Amino acid sequence: MLLGSSRYHDADRLPAIPHVTRNIADLETVLTDPDFGIVPRSRCAVLLDETSLPTLGRQLRASAEQAKDLLLVYFAGHGIKAGPRHELYLAMYETDPDEPDFASLKYETLRRIVLDSPAQAKVIILDCCFSGRAFGDELAAPTKALLGQLEIEGCCLLTSAQANNVALFLPGEEHTAFTGRLLSVLNEGINGESEFITVGDLYRGLRERLSRQSLPIPLSRISRTAGSLVLSRNRAFATVAATAMSRRFDEAAALAAAGRWPAALADLQAVAAEQARILGPDEPDTQRTRRLAAHAVGATGNPREAAHLLRELLEEQSGAYGSDHEETMRTRQFLAVNLGEAGSRTEAAAMLRILLPDRRRVLGPTHPDTLRTQHLLARNLACLGARAEAVALLRELIHACRRLDGDVPTVTWAERDLAVLTGDS
Repeated sequence: MLLGSSRYHDADRLPAIPHVTRNIADLETVLTDPDFGIVPRSRCAVLLDETSLPTLGRQLRASAEQAKDLLLVYFAGHGIKAGPRHELYLAMYETDPDEPDFASLKYETLRRIVLDSPAQAKVIILDCCFSGRAFGDELAAPTKALLGQLEIEGCCLLTSAQANNVALFLPGEEHTAFTGRLLSVLNEGINGESEFITVGDLYRGLRERLSRQSLPIPLSRISRTAGSLVLSRNRAFATVAATAMSRRFDEAAALAAAGRWPAALADLQAVAAEQARILGPDEPDTQRTRRLAAHAVGATGNPREAAHLLRELLEEQSGAYGSDHEETMRTRQFLAVNLGEAGSRTEAAAMLRILLPDRRRVLGPTHPDTLRTQHLLARNLACLGARAEAVALLRELIHACRRLDGDVPTVTWAERDLAVLTGDS
């Protein structure tokens, strides 16, 4: 539940805080992100600038009662100290700073709604003036009894400012100081090998960012169980994981190059699944692994299934990058290889007839990938009985390679195939 008040009836004493609107919108985006967030959008209730306190209360209680796993409540706006115990009130549109009891959300009321929820884990985050006052009674009465209960139920509280400090927003920034740094932790992640950001990680990241800029240090009350509660995927983890997975891909590719296809296939499928989960299915590294894994399926005896997998990948890449992209053209060639091995030589040759001029146009006629495509086309044409055309392609390839500096591996195979077709020794 994301609560916020960005404007107030008594604008002289409670000036508008337009930053609150952006706070709420961006927190909703982060927390409901399909790859890095923790809840679907349908499970994130936004209550911004609600003018009716009874309506707000009913919505709060209804959402709290629906939560079974995690209940997270965030509030941004003005906070008011009032009463003989200087209790904390969360200001709403109609709040009168002199009489907050009648049109404000008393923190004690919010606390009671949260603790009454059947949710197994509960988190309250306050970004408001005097939010440290929430610790004035240690979240409870009596103190020790409730703190024990919080530890059992896994409840925690994060607040933006000390009890007698005013929550800040800095000139030129779109968010309040506290929420801006909170968002930076969630959006940028935390360096390290942890795939997830817990409540404890979030507090440490907030404290480090705020103290580094001499801003008010946040407060926390985190029970033993709540400290390990996951609030987000760690975006910084992807960088660390990508390096490790790239190394594992290289090791699997080396197995494939050595002809150890069954071992390569098992490793490639494991890496592809991990890359899809952590990096995303559309990332180039993920697609590269999927392509070689599909080719390995063909190399281990099922080229028809390999062709099916490669068609799916080709459709995705063509839509995302276009048919002339290097990765798309590479997948086109892998597909042609497996179609040929599956007995669909005519279709394979037809694909290669289109791919060869595309590669010549994009990469040049003597690029290694272009030469491999030309060689593959000649082999398929030979299998189809088009001997003269196959011979012409091979002779053209060999002639082009002999004018290049250095060894060109493709020319050795082309010379062998030409010798077979022409009967030359």
